[in-house]
Amino acid sequence: MKTIMAMLIAGMALPAIPAAAQTSGDVTEMARIYQDDQAVRENIKPEQLKDREFVTRMIAQDRARRARTAELMQQGKLTTADDFYHAAFVFQHGSEPGDYLLAHSLAISATALGRKDASWIAAATLDRYLQAIGQKQIYGTQYRNSPETGPTMEPYDHALISDALRRALGVPVQVEQQKRLDGMKAQLPAAR
Repeated sequence: MKTIMAMLIAGMALPAIPAAAQTSGDVTEMARIYQDDQAVRENIKPEQLKDREFVTRMIAQDRARRARTAELMQQGKLTTADDFYHAAFVFQHGSEPGDYLLAHSLAISATALGRKDASWIAAATLDRYLQAIGQKQIYGTQYRNSPETGPTMEPYDHALISDALRRALGVPVQVEQQKRLDGMKAQLPAAR
């Protein structure tokens, strides 16, 4: 449960993601799944993450959304940049390294099909995957909070990726990341 809580908290610390633009009046099933995934995460209060029933329900809903998204992929129904972008977010909220690696591949596909803003989720999914397998994140998109460490971005290889590459991918530069981390620490002085 501690690992799941850390992942949920990491997901809460992500920057606001712009709403996906629809190209027609129709909302696809994948777009609805994405909207449901994001709606759960909007305005979550810290006390909700301490509510075991809330967290259990959220994890079950996430699992169901991933299962349906996987079915849509297997049926060949995900074909557009928006489909892959939305599916990347659904799998980003997974619980296993394979979920994050699949999310990364989906984000890369969305980018390749022309969804420029998918570059941020591509970076975030790779960082989450790396941390899930015990490696250092490289872009600095993942924030964690635990009783042992307080807010942290570690493990993090600060030197591998340049700020120019971060900017190109829509990822905040290290100075901005540090400001955000400092703000998180300032909000939780009693927790340490």
